[in-house]
Amino acid sequence: MSVSTPLTNPVLRVPPASPAEAAAYFAASLAFHADVSDVAAALAADGDPGFAVIDTRSTESWDQGHIPGALHLPTALIPEQAARLLEKSVPVVTYCWGPGCNGATRAALALAQLGYQVKEMLGGFEYWAREGFEFETWEGRERRATDELTAPVDAADCGC
Repeated sequence: MSVSTPLTNPVLRVPPASPAEAAAYFAASLAFHADVSDVAAALAADGDPGFAVIDTRSTESWDQGHIPGALHLPTALIPEQAARLLEKSVPVVTYCWGPGCNGATRAALALAQLGYQVKEMLGGFEYWAREGFEFETWEGRERRATDELTAPVDAADCGC
């Protein structure tokens, strides 16, 4: 096995951050993001999860499928409707289509600028459905088989 030098190794061309810098970065990341499995577990637990879930997509997208219990608040309507739908004392988790869409990020920014505590749900609706969690459509509730590339098929959780 040959050893690459940092100059030829694309991973180490830029050296890793110090442990203290890495800890600060990853702690901050967790303050800004929640993953689909954690959101699902919190919503499935008895009682109030302590946050509101906001679907930031269009009505047509909402009708195709959304997280049960989520509020529908398209990003463009946040400035005029957020105060009517949300309490500033309750943290908000935003989601959009999936990792290739930054709609949840734009919505999180708009909500933060209005004074809300907010996190973005990584993976969006795509990973909610791919991980086999139940969702609602205009026709009723549905659930897809778990995609083994996104979540364990026969385990309660991924262990992370």
